[in-house]
Amino acid sequence: EELVAKAIAPVKVEYLRPPPSSNVVKEKKSRRQLKRERQQEQKSALHICSEVAKSGNVDACRYNKNCRFSHDLDAFFAQKPADLEGSCPFCPYGITCRFSGTHNEKSFEINSLNKDLQKLLWKNKVSFPKANAQLKLLGLPSRSLKKAKDISLKPHPRERKLIDFRGKLYLAPLTTVGNLPFRRICKASGADITCGEMAMCTNLLQGHASEWALLRRHSSEDVFGVQICGAYPDTIARTVELIDRDCLVDFIDINMGCPIDIVVNKGAGSCLLTKPMRMKSIIQAASCIINKPLTIKVRTGYFEGRNRIDSLISDISDWGASALTIHGRSRQQRYSKLADWDYIYQCARKAPDALQVLGNGDICSYLDWNKHSADCPELSSCMIARGALIKPWIFTEIKEQRHWDISSEERFNILKDFVHFGLEHWGSDTKGVETTRHFLLEWLSYTCRYIPVGLLDVIPQRLNWRPPCYYGRNDLETMMASDSAADWIRISEMLLGKVPEGFTFAPKHKSNAYDRAENG
Repeated sequence: EELVAKAIAPVKVEYLRPPPSSNVVKEKKSRRQLKRERQQEQKSALHICSEVAKSGNVDACRYNKNCRFSHDLDAFFAQKPADLEGSCPFCPYGITCRFSGTHNEKSFEINSLNKDLQKLLWKNKVSFPKANAQLKLLGLPSRSLKKAKDISLKPHPRERKLIDFRGKLYLAPLTTVGNLPFRRICKASGADITCGEMAMCTNLLQGHASEWALLRRHSSEDVFGVQICGAYPDTIARTVELIDRDCLVDFIDINMGCPIDIVVNKGAGSCLLTKPMRMKSIIQAASCIINKPLTIKVRTGYFEGRNRIDSLISDISDWGASALTIHGRSRQQRYSKLADWDYIYQCARKAPDALQVLGNGDICSYLDWNKHSADCPELSSCMIARGALIKPWIFTEIKEQRHWDISSEERFNILKDFVHFGLEHWGSDTKGVETTRHFLLEWLSYTCRYIPVGLLDVIPQRLNWRPPCYYGRNDLETMMASDSAADWIRISEMLLGKVPEGFTFAPKHKSNAYDRAENG
């Protein structure tokens, strides 16, 4: 009880161990040094031309000697890392593929950025007649010089397609770690609804390939939405029209709750909570362009102790939103303290029947899910975020109504599936292998917080508990419990082979980092 009161996980005494001694941190490389290393790497024979790689023919590239990539096949094969075990999951990479098995050239992903569309976006030559007409109808300023025909847009309310969120297991959009391979893991574990990572509207409109990659959808994602973030009605309206026209999605979610400084300082994310009239303009402009559901994700308010969503919830429905997800924290709280579910219940009870309300925050077991569903029948469903990162089998636990004492071997098989999905998504060449490794390490920085059911004196685990240092029931379970990036690296090497020379890793969400020079 004393440990729980201090938010320390009550691990059984026989499994506890003293914390490991900390490594001495050596001096980090300067930006200039890192830039110089990147430039040298680009000149390497391993950076072979993609056309030459696909065909194995040095004459395949139309740029010939003017190509900025290497055409030296002998040098490439001399430096190419050893192949990985297994067969290639999906491969357009030719000789750069790290597998010697059979190549499978069929992909099951959609919503890729078309090259012709990308060029038009680069040149600002894509027209948005629906968005421009709706902005004009609402009397909102448009920052585009193009004129569009004035067309009638708003569908009859009964024509708008709806999604019934009630009782569905909804995986939250998660920045960095909510990638397509991770969503496939969650779908296999029982998630009903998935949503892509937050994409910035301006980057989508400018044709940034890395931002469009966030809209990719796998065929297993039967109910799938994308989340976008922007500061102005015209930007969001055009993005909604673009996605509706060029992507296959079931709903579009607008993020009005992101607490990250770089987003808030641009007037987007949770900054919009301080500007209700801007919220109104955005929702009205976007909702009338599409007949798919438009959903909104918010926090309780901007400042702690000054909640405001309850006063806006009827308006949000009137403006055209089909569903509203409330994260039970303010922007100022970020992810500290527990989520305020009483306030989420209050908002759900005030919401009109036409607006589905979902809660979000601190769900880490089927008992958490059951409690919120029982405490507030007006709540349509709950969105699961960090709980799924720590243990993606939470969806199985909810559907089967049990605490799963999953073994380390079963957990390792899930990591194997993630790696397979990652190589299929990011590629099976060296770049794809290392991208898969990077996102695997980001995910491992969350999974290490999971404490096996059989090791706890009190179940279930709470999301705010800090795990003490402990031994697992076998060496693999002990390694998986480590918060040392060096151990995460070892797990990645068990799946993807040795890391490259000079490899470094620092997870986005905390300072714990790995550097070969520091960790030996």
